[in-house]
Amino acid sequence: QVQLVESGGGSVQAGGSLRLSCAASVTNINCMAWFRQAPGKEREGVAVVCPRLGTTQYADSVKGRFTISQDNANHMLFLQMDKLKPEDTAMYYCASGGWTLHDYEYSFWGRGTQVTVSS
Repeated sequence: QVQLVESGGGSVQAGGSLRLSCAASVTNINCMAWFRQAPGKEREGVAVVCPRLGTTQYADSVKGRFTISQDNANHMLFLQMDKLKPEDTAMYYCASGGWTLHDYEYSFWGRGTQVTVSS
């Protein structure tokens, strides 16, 4: 069983930055991902990193603005979000157990951290 706890959400104006963190209860997790869900919308994959494979993948909507990273011990996951837009407003979730941006692959989820971007 893997427990995930997100932090770092908040309110920011458009064009600003936030850095999300996710603490995992175990180490040596391979792939970890960020998802988000806005009110009235389906959950969508934002970014996934797989250090052992040397791969990262981003949703088209965040490419060039968001950067996902994982620490060497694979205990922490980060999402650096720059040039934020109002449409980035959502609850952001950390997940593990999968390897792409499809949420059905993931078995373990955090409770989420809210990001609100005002125009």
